[in-house]
Amino acid sequence: MTVIFVHQGDTIDHTPVADVAAGDVVVQNELVGVAKRDITANTKGALSVTGVFDFPKATGGSTAIGAGLDVYWDAGAEQATTDDAVGVNKKIGRSVAAAGDNDATVRVRMSQ
Repeated sequence: MTVIFVHQGDTIDHTPVADVAAGDVVVQNELVGVAKRDITANTKGALSVTGVFDFPKATGGSTAIGAGLDVYWDAGAEQATTDDAVGVNKKIGRSVAAAGDNDATVRVRMSQ
């Protein structure tokens, strides 16, 4: 059997067990996606797994994220971080712009 092309892969199908709101981050093992639209529970929808998104991040002292760094999703805190927490936080991609201590978001190019 040969490999069969399915689609470009910018989005993947996802059928959640609970409602997912637009902008929610969904973690499936090592795969992280963002819902661009609301997805009703038990209904197939799409998650973006590529693209550039502004993710929430912590603010305050020592929370800056420089450009070009690996960025991870801390599902418990629901924010981006540069700390992989020994594999607990899942990689989102790389920051494409610096975010200062007082910035509430960091711009990330998703890549997995």
